[in-house]
Amino acid sequence: MLAKTPVTIVTGFLGAGKTTLIRHLMANAGGRRLAFIINEFGDVGVDGDLVKGCADAACPEEAIIELANGCICCTVADDFAPALTALIARVPKPDHIVVETSGLALPKPLIKAFDWPELRTKLTVDGVVAVVDAAAVAEGRFADDPARVAEQRRSDPSLDHDNPLEEVYEDQLMSADLVVLNKADLVGPDRLNSLRVEIAEALPRAVKIAPAREGAIGADVLLGIRAAAEDDLNARPSHHDAEGEHDHDDFDTFVVAVPAVRDPDAFIDRLIAATRAHDILRIKGFVEVAGKPMRMLVQGVGRRFRRDFERPWGANEARHSRLVVIAQRGVDREAVAAALGG
Repeated sequence: MLAKTPVTIVTGFLGAGKTTLIRHLMANAGGRRLAFIINEFGDVGVDGDLVKGCADAACPEEAIIELANGCICCTVADDFAPALTALIARVPKPDHIVVETSGLALPKPLIKAFDWPELRTKLTVDGVVAVVDAAAVAEGRFADDPARVAEQRRSDPSLDHDNPLEEVYEDQLMSADLVVLNKADLVGPDRLNSLRVEIAEALPRAVKIAPAREGAIGADVLLGIRAAAEDDLNARPSHHDAEGEHDHDDFDTFVVAVPAVRDPDAFIDRLIAATRAHDILRIKGFVEVAGKPMRMLVQGVGRRFRRDFERPWGANEARHSRLVVIAQRGVDREAVAAALGG
């Protein structure tokens, strides 16, 4: 039997740094011929565009497949499996395939797909890498205040206190073969050590936890784990194991068009204010700055934002300023659009 092509699934909650990790991997592939599947919500395609910008001879742009405006954990048969089939049909065949899931995806449905007869003979899950935003976990984004929840239950026992953020975050962790504790530079060393202990205690089995800054993890660490994850699904529990199908009704995703920006700092302040007012989880997109030849990449996680002039606008490229917004269900879209548009 011909050797199976290894596949690494990179998972992690919104804004954890998955795309940054993948861009670092592409730049330090060590001669490996890599192929990528990039999945994200929203039709702007921020992550896919950033990854394609790193394409080179070892990983040409045509070896990068972008699956946008939907979550591949919900469309395995329609989108994910055909994309894998297309990549392994390439000549020459890739040495390794890397899948970046959306920030809301559950990795387990993807792992299950590798047990399908048409994929099992050709592919294996080399490993599931969960990227964790150390600062977000330290801020308690994924955990409820137990005392507050207990008080709410006493006042109204019928309340449903399921935390969709926590469930997605934990499902991603519980499937992992490697946890990358990213943005480690944003928390102190004592808190970082306590986070490692907390995450290790939450995992169903012993898994290596590697701190990182800007997703800088070596290819020899990320690739070659040889987990064959499709063979040990029972060791990867999920909050959604009992569900026949999984959806993302707990979250709203939409795109907001904004005018060209004259003062980038004031614009970021406006985004922070909107995030605070509407409890927005994630904002990302490309923005035109008036009078500047470079397009500005904006990325926000909670109330932490960064901006970079990422590349020049193309000669015939429309200078659209568009932001992908992801929030919990019920957010006032019109109010958010008005706040972002200024």
